[in-house]
Amino acid sequence: MNHYNSTDLHQLDRIYRGNLINSVTGYKSASLLATRSASGIDNVAIFSSVTHLGSDPALFTFIQRPLGHGVGHTYENLKETGHITLNHINLELIERAHQSSAKYDASVSEFEVLGIESLDRDGIDAPFVKDAAIQVAARYEGEYYLKENKCILVLCRITDIFINDGIQQEDGWLNLETAGSLAINGLDAYASGTTEKRLSYAKVGEELEEIKVSS
Repeated sequence: MNHYNSTDLHQLDRIYRGNLINSVTGYKSASLLATRSASGIDNVAIFSSVTHLGSDPALFTFIQRPLGHGVGHTYENLKETGHITLNHINLELIERAHQSSAKYDASVSEFEVLGIESLDRDGIDAPFVKDAAIQVAARYEGEYYLKENKCILVLCRITDIFINDGIQQEDGWLNLETAGSLAINGLDAYASGTTEKRLSYAKVGEELEEIKVSS
């Protein structure tokens, strides 16, 4: 078994260390976050840091890396307008979604240069990714500065959810395998998920029961 201590990690090549640390914590969600600037320029970028924060109120978070050096348009647009959308990535979107991580100028719309079709909905001042099977609209809720690495933890409150037919189960659960939603391993590897089984809510002294999953 390979072993790295903190000294080893510090001495590793930057790219090697990034690949190691970004994959050691496991699979991450693959999301396209879309915003619109105050001047009307649409932005879309891939994020692997989107995390569920709570169901009531419905919140998710994402990590904004240290600002500058061509990053931060998603964050800046969100702060200006208060609107953002979260869109699941599927096989058809992989290459274009991955390319959206490039540092395009703020005056450039990734939707246009990458050929990602956008979708507008009334009352939501941010575009959706039309080909995403699961789309979420949210508003800026707050943020916390992380002094340890100079990143920003951004909180968003979900306002609307749009789901293609055939994905949602009777109890509300979403079958991400049916949706074709992908996950990210590290920085550049995309994986599809297979649902092995669902289990009942765990309670002390009660046997677990398997929940039927319909496709």
